[in-house]
Amino acid sequence: MASEIDNAPVIATRRDEAMGFFQRMVSKGLGWARKYSLFTYPFATACCGMEFMSVAASRYDIARFGAEFPRFSPRQADLLMVVGTINLKQAPILKRVYEQMTEPKWVVAFGVCASSGGFYDNYAVLQGIDRIIPVDVYIPGCPPRPEQVLDGLMLLQDKIGRQVHRIADKGEPNATAAQHNLLASMNK
Repeated sequence: MASEIDNAPVIATRRDEAMGFFQRMVSKGLGWARKYSLFTYPFATACCGMEFMSVAASRYDIARFGAEFPRFSPRQADLLMVVGTINLKQAPILKRVYEQMTEPKWVVAFGVCASSGGFYDNYAVLQGIDRIIPVDVYIPGCPPRPEQVLDGLMLLQDKIGRQVHRIADKGEPNATAAQHNLLASMNK
């Protein structure tokens, strides 16, 4: 049964087929570099913060995965670790932090409170951060074990490595910078 699955043809999209050899190699190189150089921004609000600190300690050593130095400025970070409960009053602040981060950016929901509100089923707690920002990896647990955090980080690294990475995104060829700024301001 497994051999039938292994021999199944892989369906490629037109975009994948249109990607040239050099572009594919650059994409793989950028994916490798990005997945091992994650600059985290810890948005710690509750008891899961202690578990996040233990992951950075010597026993579990998140530095092995290239995510060792937390950045406390969103403009220097590309990985947002939302650690703990998010109240509705904190939601606009979290969204602003996410919008200030550099592209490409990824989000990890650390713990059951960040993922689904946890056991705080009331009017004051956001029932999952995916209601305001997109989430790439959910780490379950109350609080999650450090091994679960490392597994979640490895899942994110696999996701980053499989993405198509471009050196620069090309906009519309006839559009000027002023038109792009106007469109960006209208979308806010």
